[in-house]
Amino acid sequence: MTDATPPWTTLAITGASSGLGRALAIACARPGATLHLAARNAARLAEIAAACRARGAEVRDAVLDVRDAAGCAAWVAGMARLDLLIANAGISGGTGGVSEPAAQVRAIFDTNVSGVLNTALPALDRMAAQAPGADGVRGRVAVIASVAAFVAAPGAAAYCASKAAVQRWAEATDATERARGLRVHAVCPGYIRTPMTAVNRFPMPFMLEPEEAACRTLAGLRAGRTRIAYPWPTYAMARIAGAVPLGLRAAVAARMPAKPVAEA
Repeated sequence: MTDATPPWTTLAITGASSGLGRALAIACARPGATLHLAARNAARLAEIAAACRARGAEVRDAVLDVRDAAGCAAWVAGMARLDLLIANAGISGGTGGVSEPAAQVRAIFDTNVSGVLNTALPALDRMAAQAPGADGVRGRVAVIASVAAFVAAPGAAAYCASKAAVQRWAEATDATERARGLRVHAVCPGYIRTPMTAVNRFPMPFMLEPEEAACRTLAGLRAGRTRIAYPWPTYAMARIAGAVPLGLRAAVAARMPAKPVAEA
């Protein structure tokens, strides 16, 4: 095992059929690893499952909608052990427009907030009952948030708010779950070249390929960082943008055309 090899042998990833989730699955696939991969798109899920098996991993793929709380709980309950859950599934409405349709707002919160909790909460309870691993940790949950958690971007209110909610939840929960031998991490990437960002029609500086984002995510988890934010220039810009006066943000909104909902 090299320093870059993920040390966890049993992992679960939601939204594993494309983008960052797909790259994470590939990065974690190796002989001796068991991957529980979930996504809504059956065809793409089967493709990534086959790719991971070709790399020597045991793969158990499941077509799953993270909005289905009972289905998520059953998915987690069916795992013999779980070292790391990566709650990656998420959607966006794009950035732009002066208002968001109510249905879009609800869809984003249902997936990005409730969907995270539907997998993370059963996973934490499952992990608390198992023996610690070699690192002394019983299990880890990594929540994929975003640097958007740190700025209320005009036209992307639901997305920013949903990512802020899970980022704050993960970081606060990590402090208390350590008493049970568990860790919870908030992963806050910048722009990644995925179907979600493909709908954006504005400059996206410091864009990362999914493979690089997966590498940075796993490195942060290995280092035990509670907040894993990257790349640092995008993170810094988000923190600065978060301090922009609210009136100026409102003035920007009218210049942005609306975009359709995109799946992560």
